[in-house]
Amino acid sequence: MSDPAKSLKAVEADMQSGIDHLVQDFHGVRTGKASPALIDNLDVYVHAYGGVQKLKSLAVIQSPEPRMLNVQPFDPSTTRDIEKAIRESKLGLNPVAAERSIRVPIPELSEERRRDMVKLIKTLAEEAKVRLRAARKSGIDEAKKMKSDNILTEDSLKDQEKDIQELTNKFTKQIDQLASTKEEDLMKI
Repeated sequence: MSDPAKSLKAVEADMQSGIDHLVQDFHGVRTGKASPALIDNLDVYVHAYGGVQKLKSLAVIQSPEPRMLNVQPFDPSTTRDIEKAIRESKLGLNPVAAERSIRVPIPELSEERRRDMVKLIKTLAEEAKVRLRAARKSGIDEAKKMKSDNILTEDSLKDQEKDIQELTNKFTKQIDQLASTKEEDLMKI
């Protein structure tokens, strides 16, 4: 890329993508309420048809009751595989398979389980910050390349690096706010 403004926009888009990914991950961290996003967004993988498939490509996930999810496989022969994948996921759920569907009761969160979920939130937030730092490094490397190609002057390079750091700070603050809000939501009884 030979345009500093376009390069900065690309860095911002990469960082926003990291935030969007984090928001999707947070939807999958349960707060004691049944939501299809609980198992849909965390990419539960199922060993079926001789390979690995995403759960959402094999079934419809619904929430018929506040504390219950219902997973309806498109192909009933995958019911046991889906049940196993949900049971082995990091969510700590205990699905019950019927002939053509899987009921997933959502238990109340104990204090210990809430703390485990908070640790998961902090881990997800840190992973998002790593993505931000990678986008920042990529943007700074691009700016240095433009400097070496005589597209940017030394002062312009410093300005570009400063703008990239400001974006990084803005998105880091956003990640911290999202994590804090999710933690508060989880710790409510």
